[in-house]
Amino acid sequence: MRVTNAVASRRRRKRMLEMAKGYRLKRSKLYRYASDAVDHGLQYAYRDRKTKKRNYRMLWQIRINAAARAGGITYSRFMEGLKAAQITLDRKVLADLAATDASAFTKLVELSQNALKAKASAAPAAAAPVAA
Repeated sequence: MRVTNAVASRRRRKRMLEMAKGYRLKRSKLYRYASDAVDHGLQYAYRDRKTKKRNYRMLWQIRINAAARAGGITYSRFMEGLKAAQITLDRKVLADLAATDASAFTKLVELSQNALKAKASAAPAAAAPVAA
């Protein structure tokens, strides 16, 4: 007796057509075209899940930079100062503070600037040669 695997094949094709719901013309009706369209769509989805993280980080950096420059310091110096002050807030939180709570962000800018000054004054002492 010949086994056709019809139940599994129908289920697989039906699942693919359900995933293609909302596509236009034969891409939503015919298995062959729906399969190609869904496969392509899944590739885009996988790629763009990675791209979204990149885009958000870029957006957060732009917001932090704008708020930091309003406080009289560049983004890179601000981040360096936060690291020197051992403040471990991530960019997402910093961007949110910059957008919603200007007074708290101003305090962070001041802390960053003070840490940079302390770091600059400590650097020459560490770099001075020791007399033997």
